[in-house]
Amino acid sequence: MAHSMPPRDFGFGEDEQMLRDLARRFLDEQLPVEKLRGLVAADHESVYDRGEPPHWDAGLWKQIVELGWPGLAVPEALGGAGVNTVGIVALVEEVGRHALPAPLIATLNASWVLRAADSDAAREILRRIAAGEAASLAITDERGSWEPEHCSVDARANGADADGLLLSGTAYFVQDAGKADWLIATAKVGDELALCAVPTTADGLTLEPDHIHDLTRDQARARFDAVRVPPDRILSRAAAAALRSAWPALLVTVAADLCGSSEWQLQTTVEYAKTRKQFEHPLGFFQAVKHPLVNAMVAIDRARSLLYHAACCIDECTPDAENAARMAKSAASDAGAFISDRSVQLHGGIGFTWECDVHLFFKRSLHNQALYGDGVHQRRKLADALIGPIGQRGPAVA
Repeated sequence: MAHSMPPRDFGFGEDEQMLRDLARRFLDEQLPVEKLRGLVAADHESVYDRGEPPHWDAGLWKQIVELGWPGLAVPEALGGAGVNTVGIVALVEEVGRHALPAPLIATLNASWVLRAADSDAAREILRRIAAGEAASLAITDERGSWEPEHCSVDARANGADADGLLLSGTAYFVQDAGKADWLIATAKVGDELALCAVPTTADGLTLEPDHIHDLTRDQARARFDAVRVPPDRILSRAAAAALRSAWPALLVTVAADLCGSSEWQLQTTVEYAKTRKQFEHPLGFFQAVKHPLVNAMVAIDRARSLLYHAACCIDECTPDAENAARMAKSAASDAGAFISDRSVQLHGGIGFTWECDVHLFFKRSLHNQALYGDGVHQRRKLADALIGPIGQRGPAVA
C-alpha cells in the first residue's frame, strides 16, 4: 500500500516559526532568569522547610492568556487557535527554555484529552480553556499509571440524579493543581472508565500538595469524597480510548519542555566554559570539558529531531504516532539527564549552590523525565509494541 510523503521539515513552516519566535521574544522580555530566580528561588526555606507552594506570576499568566497560548490546542471552532502539534511543541520548547512557572503545560495536556473525548461536554470545557481557564489531568494512580485497571477513583450513580456520578478516591501527581480551574479526572464505573470535569472548587474535593523539588510548578493529590458530577460534566464513558488516543500528544508536550530546559543548560554551561578560567585557560580549552558538551549537543539535537518527527506523525495521523512519541520522550529524558549532570559538574563548586540558576532547570528536567514515564519505561513500552511482551518474545539471537 502506498504511503503519502511526510511534509517538508515535519510541517514546520512560517507560521510555526513566527509562533516560536514570538514566544522567545515575549519570554526573554517578561521572564529573564533573574526574574525567575526572584519568583521561585528567593527563599529556599519557604519551599523546602515550610512547605509553601512555589511562587508564580499571575500577571504574567494573564498576559499569556491574552496571547491565546492556553487555547493553542483548542480548535478554532471552539474559540481556540487550532495550532498544529508541530507549532505547539515549538512554543513549548521556549516554555522549557525559560522554565515558565504557569499551568500552560498542564492545560495543553488536558486539552489533548478533551479533544480526544469529542463530546459536547468536552467541547464546553475546551471553550472555557480558550477563554483563559486552566485545567489539569487527574488520571493517574499512586504508581503513575492511567490504565483502567489501576484507576484509583471510583464512581457510583448519584441517587438524587440518576444520570450523574459521585466520585470517591484519590488521583495522584496532578500537575499545577493549585493553579487549575478544572480537573479532568477518570473514574471507574463498573467495567467502564468515565472521564469527568470537576471544578477545583467542588464540594468534597481536597487538593493535598506534594513536596516536590521542582520549583517551577506545584503538584498535588486530588482526594474525592462523594464529589458530585452532573450529567453535563461527564465528558466520556470511554475514557480509556480517549486517553490512548491523546497519549502521544501528552508525551511530545513533555518532551518539548525537556528539550527546552536541556538547551538552556547547554548554552549556559557553554558560556560559562568560555569565560571561567582555570590554569590560565578558559575551561572550554580542556577536552574533559569540550567533549561532554559536544555529546550533550548531539543528544539534544537527536531528541529534538525525534520530537518533531513525533509531532508530525500526530498531525498526519500516522499509525506509528505513539511509538514515535515514546522514542521522543525516551531520547528527551536521557538528554535531559545527561546535560543536567554535566551542567552542574562543569560549573564546578558553584554549580552545587542555591545561588547558581542551573538547579532550577535541573529540577524541572528531573520532574519531566519521570512525568508519564522516563526513558527506561518508554523503551520497555516500545519493546512490547515492536517485539511483543517479554513472555511472548522468541529466543534471543546469539
